[in-house]
Amino acid sequence: MRNSSRGAVDPFIVMDVMEQARAAEAAGRHIIHMEVGQPSSPAPEAARKALADAMESDALGYTVALGIPELRARIARLYGEWYDVDLNPERVVVTPGSSGGFILAFSALFDAGDRVALGAPGYPSYRQILKALDLRPVEVQTSAENRYQLTPQDLAGVGYEGAMVASPSNPTGTMLGKPELAELVEAVQARGASFLSDEIYHGIDYDKKPVTALQVSDDVCVINSFSKYFSMTGWRVGWLVVPEAQVRQFERLAQNLFICAPNASQVAALAAMDATEELQANLAVYAKNRALMMEGLPKAGFDRIAPPDGAFYVYADVSHLTSDSRAFAAEILEKVGVAVTPGLDFDPARGAGTLRFSYARGTAEIEEGLARLKTFMASRG
Repeated sequence: MRNSSRGAVDPFIVMDVMEQARAAEAAGRHIIHMEVGQPSSPAPEAARKALADAMESDALGYTVALGIPELRARIARLYGEWYDVDLNPERVVVTPGSSGGFILAFSALFDAGDRVALGAPGYPSYRQILKALDLRPVEVQTSAENRYQLTPQDLAGVGYEGAMVASPSNPTGTMLGKPELAELVEAVQARGASFLSDEIYHGIDYDKKPVTALQVSDDVCVINSFSKYFSMTGWRVGWLVVPEAQVRQFERLAQNLFICAPNASQVAALAAMDATEELQANLAVYAKNRALMMEGLPKAGFDRIAPPDGAFYVYADVSHLTSDSRAFAAEILEKVGVAVTPGLDFDPARGAGTLRFSYARGTAEIEEGLARLKTFMASRG
């Protein structure tokens, strides 16, 4: 059988790095994982217990397409607790992870051939999912001066039917303030385009709180997930918030594309939302790791970095050290056993000169990784 042209997307390089790290571990090496944006902590204890209890009393069959009503209501309540936003639970759509949310949102909001503006550097799967849906990603180069976040000036002269931002961002961890986000939403909506806000790293913040696009406008699509703050990556459960007038469009698509998000994951997610003490303890680990990274990376020789406001990444300019970040990352893995992500994943145009370091793992692992990186850089003279 022939392959479709839509399926000819680029690999997700970080997954290739993970496989290389796994192979090295299988060969007996101790690898420090700074490549993957995945908490090392499990789902909260309350989530695991809730699922165990449900498995004894519930068949855990299909749920309605939009998600368990209790979970949708609890997600809506979260917006009041975190942002003082009064959100109608009917606008919440539970999805199979944020990835399912992207597929659902892109399918609901755009027609084949439509252009969606993305800031670069940015999460690589945006452009690959768009391509697979016969949509056209339009990558717009952002500047270090704006901390690698899109601005209306970046979009001037760009043709698009939609625009998507992430704040905190992957790979940089930088955020948009409310005035900057409001200005961007206004500029996108002024041309009749759809605005999508990826808020998957909300909850993982340090010196200031992130802003949800719902504090700026109701006519937006917000994507979020239980993967990061709630420490439930492999459970594959996330959510969208969409305008009331479009809920039925999303529901029809969800019924046909997914039937529903996994029932078991929804049960666990509902309980996870009230595990505040455990989740904040995880955040304290990230905060400690961030401080270690901000001190240790420059000492090791990676000193061209933008301090992250949130998430658990540091994005470093290494263009003075290499013109091939993929080979550079492979050298680091081979010589000192630290897995890091080449910037080519996030920015095909400039990523050959950047690396992303994740500090989502335990503190001892971060300390060891920094020591190994210092050794590696010293060995290069």
